[in-house]
Amino acid sequence: MPYLPRLLRMGATGLIGGVAVALAILPVVLVTGVTVRDSSEAFIDMPIKLSEPEVGQTSYVYAADGQTLLTMFYEEHRRYLKLAEMPSELPQAVVAAEDNRFYDHHGVDVQGVARAFVANQHAGGVAQGASTLTMQYVRMALRDGARTPSEVVAATEQTAPRKVREARISIELEKRLSKDDILERYLNLAYFGHRAFGVFAAAQIYFSKQPKDLTLAEMAMLAGLVKAPTDFDPASNDAAAATQRRNWVLDQMTQLHYISPAQAAKAKSEPLVLKVYNPPNDCTAVAQAINNWGFFCDYLKNWWIRQPQFGATPQERLDQLRRGGHRIVTTIDPALQEIAIDEVFAQQSAKSPFAHGLVAVEPGTGYVKAMAINRVFSVNQSANGRHTDPAKASAMPGNYPNTVNALLGGGDMPGYQAGSTFKLFTMLAALEAGMPLETSFDAPKQFVSSYPGKPGEPSTCGDKWCPVNASDAMTGMHNMWSGFGMSVNTYWVQLQQAVGAQNAVKMAERLGLQWRSETDKALASSPRRAAQWGSFTLGTADTTPLEMANAIATVAADGVYCEPSPVVSVDRADGAPIVEVGKPRCHQAIPVQVARAATDAARCVTGYRAVGGECGTWSTAQWMAGAVGRPVAGKTGTTDDTRTAWFVGYTPQLAAAGFIADPDNPFNAVGAGNAQNPAQSVAGLLRDGLAGQPVAEFTYP
Repeated sequence: MPYLPRLLRMGATGLIGGVAVALAILPVVLVTGVTVRDSSEAFIDMPIKLSEPEVGQTSYVYAADGQTLLTMFYEEHRRYLKLAEMPSELPQAVVAAEDNRFYDHHGVDVQGVARAFVANQHAGGVAQGASTLTMQYVRMALRDGARTPSEVVAATEQTAPRKVREARISIELEKRLSKDDILERYLNLAYFGHRAFGVFAAAQIYFSKQPKDLTLAEMAMLAGLVKAPTDFDPASNDAAAATQRRNWVLDQMTQLHYISPAQAAKAKSEPLVLKVYNPPNDCTAVAQAINNWGFFCDYLKNWWIRQPQFGATPQERLDQLRRGGHRIVTTIDPALQEIAIDEVFAQQSAKSPFAHGLVAVEPGTGYVKAMAINRVFSVNQSANGRHTDPAKASAMPGNYPNTVNALLGGGDMPGYQAGSTFKLFTMLAALEAGMPLETSFDAPKQFVSSYPGKPGEPSTCGDKWCPVNASDAMTGMHNMWSGFGMSVNTYWVQLQQAVGAQNAVKMAERLGLQWRSETDKALASSPRRAAQWGSFTLGTADTTPLEMANAIATVAADGVYCEPSPVVSVDRADGAPIVEVGKPRCHQAIPVQVARAATDAARCVTGYRAVGGECGTWSTAQWMAGAVGRPVAGKTGTTDDTRTAWFVGYTPQLAAAGFIADPDNPFNAVGAGNAQNPAQSVAGLLRDGLAGQPVAEFTYP
């Protein structure tokens, strides 16, 4: 070794370590004078900056009670623990297993390098490494901080320059950080196999425990995994190798005087018993017992990637969800959610092509309290029913019973026509324009409107749109009370003409509706075009249950519109709250007295009776007030040929929207037999969901 005297004369521990590391990792046949000379020169010139990456941590999502876990989001399952939060034997076990001279060297262990060099000479290849725990941490930090594939390769490839770089950075790092700081970072970054990153995840995944609750034998087993996580993983392989490795770690701990021989013997006698925990990840991993909550989870995820405070782009926001280590308390009420699930499945089986769903929103906050549908939240559609659109039946399965589509709102779903529930927007626009609830029109069976018709359609007479009422019993003079309670089409078309369809469209937008289909977008694109949208008041535009629940919640809250939200609070990994995230975002969208007047008319629908006027002799859901057992208002809605059916209902404390439709084929009519399902489900939700709460009365304007 002609260069060794020269190295010794240099007298620099860091330089010796860097060159020796290069020697140790290469097969002896490649170790030449040129290698040593080049390595020493490279070591002197090597950049020493280490950009320590922010450690990605798991985000936890809870129900509104702060206890019920919905799911987690992570790229690497990890929760950062301070060294003080770990039992002392755990870091000691890792030091004993990976670097028993950790507290004696300064980043590079020259003695260890010498041993590895000799071993590699005898083996004629890489038989033994010389990486210290600090060097291992540097390697992980360089890997996790890499921004390009080439940087990842440079951080992990088995080459002398990589080892030399690690050595140089390790020496400098130990000048800047204490041993405990380095050890803490290492224990939170290291991979323990079986998708466990860091000691917290390792304890949870292998033993379903917190690190503080581990036995000495369990800590030694975990420490033994780091060297070869796949080979020693007892959850995937024969436990014999893991047990042998565990016992070796215990012996090492004894030699270092971390534990006594008696403690080691007792730990060795302990059988290796695993209690493997598979941490859920993302919405498709929501536990089977609360599977239907997956639709709310999906809504949360879609909401998150639209919030600018979590990043500049949707991808940055998603990365923040998967790496930020947040504690997210959502708005979903476990008790109310279970009631909603029971209601939708009581009305419609998951095997039905008709999707029947409920969304409940709290007036005055916009908090989404329940979101349920008669579907199984799953990506596996192999056993799904036949697609109901004949043109697609041979190419794809139907959406039932398994789907992950955002059928309730919050994603990119096209929506469903909501029928006569849209008469609400016309009424609000008219009331705001100064028209009183007493505003009356003679409503014939068929009305020749001022709106243009479409040639060839049954609702067109001449060149005009000529809507009809659902029954002859609706014919006659009506005001807003009776017209709303009986859902008289020809009354509402006349009222829309009087106030201007463009104002009804604008009202819907103010209450949160968005236009999805190209037709709806075109009609709503300008006041001039919206003014010709005659069928708007009859609900021919597409909307979602989430939008309609929040719109009706605005009326329940005396005209205060709140953005729908799935989140009560979001805390950062350090426990600090992101204050603005959970706060309701509200404003007065319509005048208080307008909202209260609309409620008085909406009472007619449910049989609760109005304060200010006569509702007429019957209504479309006059049984509901008796079924709910408290003040309730709302509106039914059906489309042509009962292709879809809706009900939006509310009390002062809770608002809900229910619907039934075929998401695959809007022309597949749900039929009269299913038309009452949404009203029945909303009634059950309001009755049972508010049981035990004080009865709140509506305020008359």
